[in-house]
Amino acid sequence: MAEDQQTSLDRIAAALDRIAPPAPVPADPLAHPAYLWRGVALAAARDFAALPLDQLHGIDTQKTTLVANLDRLAQGQAAHDVLLWGARGTGKSALVKSAVAALQGEGKRLALIEVVTTQLDTLPALFAAIAPVPRAFVLFIDDLGFNAASDARALRSMLQGGAEARPANARLIVTSNRRHLVPRDIAEQESAINPRDAVDDNLALADRFGLSLGFHVVDQDGYLAMVRGYTDAYDLPFDAVDAVGWATRRGSRSGRVAWHYIVDLAGRNGRSLRL
Repeated sequence: MAEDQQTSLDRIAAALDRIAPPAPVPADPLAHPAYLWRGVALAAARDFAALPLDQLHGIDTQKTTLVANLDRLAQGQAAHDVLLWGARGTGKSALVKSAVAALQGEGKRLALIEVVTTQLDTLPALFAAIAPVPRAFVLFIDDLGFNAASDARALRSMLQGGAEARPANARLIVTSNRRHLVPRDIAEQESAINPRDAVDDNLALADRFGLSLGFHVVDQDGYLAMVRGYTDAYDLPFDAVDAVGWATRRGSRSGRVAWHYIVDLAGRNGRSLRL
């Protein structure tokens, strides 16, 4: 009886193997400008679209610093992991993509790999896949945040000090709306035996990034400069009153709001844009 049951189980397992989808074929890590990592294999990004660097206004210092750091990475020199933090829509993600694209345009051997935040536990497999590749990689983790310090410890060890540190040809570039990535819980600090330890644990992850670049809400002049840069680039009419009215209705001024205004303006003028 036990032998019959085992035979049935073997048949079921074999049937499941036959109907299971085949493992995805990894994309060539030397052939594409950008990739997606979903925890199993590299997939080529379908359409890697990045704004030219000169169309990103109001973040010149951040732009210069990030490009210089990624240029060093592309040349095999020492480079930092980077945290880009600050207000929503201020150009953090756009700058990462634009910086990579600009260096690729100069012929630098650099690619972007976007990593979803739910797959951080698979980063060691990604590290193993790209470590022997003769190319530099920006591992891009967008809009990262943790609910508790314990959730951040695995990533912290990968940045520095752990056995699964990222390879020399890759650096983590992380964007977040929070400077310290982990929320600072007053109740947790009050309940701790040593409140300073609770604060230090929450700050430890952010401290592992060699570069920390802040992005802040722009004033009206800065917002209009962004709009003007876009209208000049796309040959669209510039109307400051109309642009300010758009931002007022949206309730904020930022690079993202400026771009959304340009998309609307282009549509009103019968134009198309590459989004």
